[in-house]
Amino acid sequence: MRYVSTRGSTTPMAFSDAVMAGLAADGGLLLPESLPDISARLDDWRGLSFVETAGAVFRLYADDIPHDELDALIAEAFATFDHPDVIPLVEVGDVRVLELFHGPTLAFKDVALQVLGRLFEHILARRGGDLNIVGATSGDTGSAAIAAVAGRAHMAIFVMFPDGRTSPLQELQMTAATDANVHCLAVDGSFDDCQRMLKAAFADQDFTARRRLGAVNSVNWARILAQISYYIHVSVNADGPCTLAVPTGNFGNILAGIMAREMGAPIEQLILATNENDILARFFDTGVYARGTVHQTLSPSMDIQVASNLERYLFLRLGRDPERVRAFMSAFSEHGRAKIGGSRKGENRVDEAVTAVRVDAQETLDTIAWAHASHGYLLDPHTAVGVAAARRTADASTRPICLATAHPAKFPETVARATGQDPPLHPTLSRLRPEDARRTPIPASATALKDYIANQDDLARISDRTS
Repeated sequence: MRYVSTRGSTTPMAFSDAVMAGLAADGGLLLPESLPDISARLDDWRGLSFVETAGAVFRLYADDIPHDELDALIAEAFATFDHPDVIPLVEVGDVRVLELFHGPTLAFKDVALQVLGRLFEHILARRGGDLNIVGATSGDTGSAAIAAVAGRAHMAIFVMFPDGRTSPLQELQMTAATDANVHCLAVDGSFDDCQRMLKAAFADQDFTARRRLGAVNSVNWARILAQISYYIHVSVNADGPCTLAVPTGNFGNILAGIMAREMGAPIEQLILATNENDILARFFDTGVYARGTVHQTLSPSMDIQVASNLERYLFLRLGRDPERVRAFMSAFSEHGRAKIGGSRKGENRVDEAVTAVRVDAQETLDTIAWAHASHGYLLDPHTAVGVAAARRTADASTRPICLATAHPAKFPETVARATGQDPPLHPTLSRLRPEDARRTPIPASATALKDYIANQDDLARISDRTS
């Protein structure tokens, strides 16, 4: 299995090279040359545990790592979760909720990042060398990435987050990490600024090579692959083709569902649920991708206007034609607006398998209140966006599966506002110590990011020489 760039100007590479590169050298995102057809394997995969399913999926794509080593790495990653099923499916009235938040930082990002951290470590042990991991977060990615690599040898991590635009607990989960290889950078701007800074740093090929940069965001293909695994697992074990509702910000999570469906997983429909930052909902409804102002909402991890993983979707949608992808991305970069044609069946709707829904703050609160009052179940505000979208759009014959992306204890203010009760404090969060918090404010500038990384890297090398 070889990996190519969405922009078509890189040499095809092996899985391990794609993991370590993160972003393609031409500024594009890496994807496999083809997607394997799993339709003949579905019966064999039915009844497997999630860990077994993930191993089977990874073996299709990671053919340069021995299978026994890959299986052990995946098993070790999911042993960090506190539920025996890793990702349990829970009945909540007229929907089912797939709880993806039982990992070390209580967010769905742990599913992919616990694997990615171990992949980095495995590949570095085999090849030698060091890695400076750079990430941008709108909320949960940062703490999950830190939990995956904190204290690990030969790795440092630099996480940018928009200052004041994550929840207090989300920020503390990042900044209270005491490991010396962890750096938390509070950016004076939005998450979109953080993403822009990250991509600009990787676009500087000389800097990327000298400072040995690696990407931990969902631009890294291994993260999408881990997420594909749970779509396949839940759909294969469902009673017939299923509909899944996905709270959506940076498009990585729902992209994995789209790709699982393309591979042959029995997924009938995907519900793309956004908050007031509805660029993706508008795009899938009209074909127009138009940047707007970032709004701060009750679901801060979804407060995004530029969804980096859309480029992978465009590559598939546009017939794997890098020239058309480049033209679309260039138009959007220059004008803040680009357009794609509708699907064959719909005049404007981009994809007949994707239903796009915008959910506002009041509907989010009402959904949290409904789940608690009617079923004694607590939703975090991001998951509530997905549940609201599912309940609004699914027909009476469908019981959608809603992806729960975070534990409700991470958003106590919003949960209390909706239910009138404070959620129980999770032990993971109760162990956080505000006095341990470490953060470095930086301007929303790629130069500021690169200068900070270079300074830390220089200090590390001086320390190595004098120790």
